[in-house]
Amino acid sequence: MLGKESDDIDIALDDIYGEEFAKLIQLYLNKDMGETDKKVNFGVIKANTEKGKHLETAAIKVHGIFIDLVNLRSDDYTNTSKQQIGTPKEDAMRRDLTINSMFYNINANEVEDFTGMGLQDMQAKLIRTPLKAVDTFMDDPLRMIRSVRFAHRFGFMIHEEIVQAA
Repeated sequence: MLGKESDDIDIALDDIYGEEFAKLIQLYLNKDMGETDKKVNFGVIKANTEKGKHLETAAIKVHGIFIDLVNLRSDDYTNTSKQQIGTPKEDAMRRDLTINSMFYNINANEVEDFTGMGLQDMQAKLIRTPLKAVDTFMDDPLRMIRSVRFAHRFGFMIHEEIVQAA
């Protein structure tokens, strides 16, 4: 959307876990490659509630590009941050920034903006959080730094709510 190359690809899954999907990709690609020495492998970062990671993530290299396979997630910000499988809207709302909360629907060949702000913020060159900035930063303070990094990298302005929350 910005006309820049990216090798950061995440596939959001709604009805299958990352490891299961990685196995299907592995099976397909290894079969397609035949009996070559270059078999496709994948890795899994298991859930670890002690470190705040409640859902697993799988990563696989396809044609030289790493792809993360993640489940749609929702968060419970009541007392402690807890992740669970969620809907596309819930996943979008838990993201760090509205510009990072959009999905590309490969079936419909279109961008989906479940926050209702991502496309508008991209066009306005504005860095904003989907939820209240203070809530977003309390969950993960590194998001403040990411906000500044993205603003600098793309020449965007930072929303006043982020400045106040920081």
